[in-house]
Amino acid sequence: MAERERVLRMSVEQPLWRALAGYRVLTTLYAIGLCATAYGQFVRPWVAVAYYTVLVVWTLATLPRVANAAACTKRFLAADLTVALTGILLTPLADSHERIAGGGPTLPSIWTAGSVLAFAIRGGWRFAAVASTAVAAVNLVERGSPARDTVHNVILVWVASIAIGYVVEVARASERTLARALEIEAATRERERLARDIHDSVLQVLAMVQRRGAVIGGEAAELGRMAGEQEVALRTLVSGGLLPVSRVSEDASAGAVVRAVEEPDDDGPVDLRTLLAPYAGARVSLAEPGAPVPLPPAAARELAAAVGAALDNVRRHAGEGARAWILVEDEYDEVVVTVRDDGPGIPDGRLAQAEGEGRLGVAQSIRGRLRDLGGAAELVSVPGQGTEVEMKVPKGAGTARGKAEKR
Repeated sequence: MAERERVLRMSVEQPLWRALAGYRVLTTLYAIGLCATAYGQFVRPWVAVAYYTVLVVWTLATLPRVANAAACTKRFLAADLTVALTGILLTPLADSHERIAGGGPTLPSIWTAGSVLAFAIRGGWRFAAVASTAVAAVNLVERGSPARDTVHNVILVWVASIAIGYVVEVARASERTLARALEIEAATRERERLARDIHDSVLQVLAMVQRRGAVIGGEAAELGRMAGEQEVALRTLVSGGLLPVSRVSEDASAGAVVRAVEEPDDDGPVDLRTLLAPYAGARVSLAEPGAPVPLPPAAARELAAAVGAALDNVRRHAGEGARAWILVEDEYDEVVVTVRDDGPGIPDGRLAQAEGEGRLGVAQSIRGRLRDLGGAAELVSVPGQGTEVEMKVPKGAGTARGKAEKR
């Protein structure tokens, strides 16, 4: 655990900030050394001495500011760049025109690059582009004309700062990805530990309550049935984590189960398994692929609702004691979901009679939903042998509809 915490706290930016602090100190000494060697050639040496005094005090006083991104604020970056640009503009006042025309260094010399690099490390390549462009403009003003060496130095600083800023952004993204991967790994290990503990305690107790309730009968049988449903739901959760946040309520008198599943709001594909997982219970078995079954959100919701309608029909017409099986198949160009039960089946002509009487459960709740998605539902029932509903939905179904609903 201690090793993992150290990895999470390590920042890829920290070495860059330390290097920048060292660079600022060394380039300050370098600029002072250049001034000392050419002191006799300055026309106003007191201007250079005054500027270097300010530069030394500023560099040493602001070392804590370049220790990390939090301390390096935008206001500090603006002030730091102002110190560099001021030194460039003061160069014609301190130095002779001949030295400037001959390619002599500015007063801050390469210290200016440190100010631009601070922008790059703090804000990425966009900040670096703004700072280096300002430095380029002031250098051209100081020279009076775009000399070859000036243009060369300006382009070098501009390209280098933007490249470093881009590298910093990539490093930050990689650091976030690594931190997320470590969080997922830790959560997975914790889930496995909880799954072992739950399997050794809670699941075994629920299974025992289910068995004993069935033997005793009466109210104990109802309690055993509920324990069995909770066992299946809990086992699904700890084994695959497919059960989304949902609200489950039952109306015991009507025998209906209402599930309101919280859906993601994004436009990306939805794993159909997460919407079907809440339907699994003591009398409903769910068989699904090991890999995700992606569908557009609108299509996934409608298909899950059609499955719910089919299960409602099982409970209503086959009785509370009937068992049901849900089979999910992920084909090349479509998704097939089959709901089968072991009830008494549907007599011949019963569906047509129900539609004539205005009861359109199968026609609208199942076939109507799938027809709107470009899919189809086929119902096969043999009296005494149960009913099977096969629902097919194309993988591209529901995309345009989902976007229209959001608008």
